[in-house]
Amino acid sequence: MDGVSLIEIHGRGPRIHDSAFIAPGCRLIGDIEIGPDVSIWYNCVLRADVNFIRIGARTNIQDGSVCHVDSPRPGMPEGHPLIIGEDVLIGHMAMVHGCTLADRSFVGLGAIVMDGCAIDSEGMLAAGAMLTPGRRIGPRELWGGRPAKLMRELTDMEVAGNAIGVAHYVENGRAHRAAISGRSAP
Repeated sequence: MDGVSLIEIHGRGPRIHDSAFIAPGCRLIGDIEIGPDVSIWYNCVLRADVNFIRIGARTNIQDGSVCHVDSPRPGMPEGHPLIIGEDVLIGHMAMVHGCTLADRSFVGLGAIVMDGCAIDSEGMLAAGAMLTPGRRIGPRELWGGRPAKLMRELTDMEVAGNAIGVAHYVENGRAHRAAISGRSAP
């Protein structure tokens, strides 16, 4: 993976499925596990130096995003790892920190998800929104603003659009991987 930093710290380093696409310029540090057909786009930083990051199949983390964790401490012996499910869309320049993103959830462009937060399946945080510590977005809920608040329920069309977005990023990741390696996409 030319142009990608894979850094082991505290005896743990990134574990990346063979089918994942990690774009040049990315920095992956520490206890990170990346599943099949995941795409991590240009200039993302995933830092799991004081806790762990897990990323499920077909998830994409778009350009310039930052993913980090929170340390264990008194009163919070587990700290806050970052757990990202399958088929999750994370928009450009998002920041996700010590939270849980369930399967098929969505984090918009430039949005912030803070420690102890959860976004349930098919929940969405709008572009530019900030989900403050410990908040939870329910299934099919759209939250927006700073701080984020419930705006409305997602429509069936919006949920279907997110699924189409996931499929697009799987295919686009394959095309970028092939272009970088100088061969044709499968």
